[in-house]
Amino acid sequence: MKAPSGAALSALASESFPKFVQSKACLPLVEQTDLFSRSIGEVTDIVEKEMYSFEDRHGDSLSLRPEGTAGCVRAAIQQNLLATPCRLWYGGPMFRYERPQKGRQRQFHQVGAEAFGFAGPDIDAELIALSARLWRLLGIDSAVRLELNSIGSPEARGRYREALVAYLAVHREALDADSQRRLETNPLRILDSKDPGTRAVLEGAPSLADHLDDESAADFERLGMLLDAAGIPFVHNPRLVRGLDYYNKTVFEWVTDALGAQGTVCAGGRYDGLVAQLGGRATPGVGFAMGLERLVLLRAELGVAAPAAAPDVYVVAVGEAAERTALAESERLRDALPAARILRHAGGGSFKSQMKKADKSGAPVALVWGEDEVAAGEVVLKPLRGGEQRRLPLAAVAPALAEIMTQGH
Repeated sequence: MKAPSGAALSALASESFPKFVQSKACLPLVEQTDLFSRSIGEVTDIVEKEMYSFEDRHGDSLSLRPEGTAGCVRAAIQQNLLATPCRLWYGGPMFRYERPQKGRQRQFHQVGAEAFGFAGPDIDAELIALSARLWRLLGIDSAVRLELNSIGSPEARGRYREALVAYLAVHREALDADSQRRLETNPLRILDSKDPGTRAVLEGAPSLADHLDDESAADFERLGMLLDAAGIPFVHNPRLVRGLDYYNKTVFEWVTDALGAQGTVCAGGRYDGLVAQLGGRATPGVGFAMGLERLVLLRAELGVAAPAAAPDVYVVAVGEAAERTALAESERLRDALPAARILRHAGGGSFKSQMKKADKSGAPVALVWGEDEVAAGEVVLKPLRGGEQRRLPLAAVAPALAEIMTQGH
């Protein structure tokens, strides 16, 4: 895996998510194990087999985070972020003890978005639209499809669970070993079994859609209409249930056929009961997470080039006095233009070699200091992609760069 590609994808998310959400959540890598067992579920594969857990010096059980939603909810409760509706996003490494293979690592990276305090399916549609927009930006929209399902309220799901267990118990011997175990612990997870024999049994199983409560069914229908209006195609997959206990109502996955068995690149859904379950005031929630490594693999499979991460300005300085001035002025420009990516040349070299690196950086303009510019209190603003260079007084540099950046966007 080439780290720069993953870093570029993370940078793209950092630039794109703030257009849709309000702030970034900074979450610790280590949490109390109880947080995950209470939220994800004691009998899920993650908690039973995949978490890295250990005792600290005081005998408390801690775990490396296997996913981000539980930690985000915990942090939002503790920091009193849920008093009003809010949208949050986060990114970073997650950890699961799994057999490493293509598309699956024991340390992997996710970017996720969560929205709290919004009860209707319009926020579900907005988050799905956000993910669809990212696929277009990444150039993979033609290789992924959206699958949706509704798993209903906890009460409706309980009634369906009884009907499903009664049916599967009759066909127990035809189920694979993992599904036989889940029949006693987490029977809904049998619905997305990949075993051919189990899938054949499921063809005659009761339908979850037939057991939905009226509110969940109405929300699911309305979500479909919103996505149709936005031009976002989807497939209703009645076997989609997700593997974490906190979900309710709508769940969704973006999947691809280009990565073999590890075809899910983004997944999420509603978890209206999780905030109260973790000690907060009852607050509806919905969110998703995407795996950066799988996105990198998918882009590689499709032959899509890595996202550009070029600076806005490359700073060139020749001579000791010019280097001192360039360093000081670069810092002033970063203060004046916080959104600007300013890359200052380091390591010395001739004017010609520095300009070659400036051109190679992909920056649209260079700022050039030499002895004459330092003496005159000026700088040369040199376009690197066509246009006339000009000498500017230092006070005029920030406004000129701001205008160039505005034109570029």
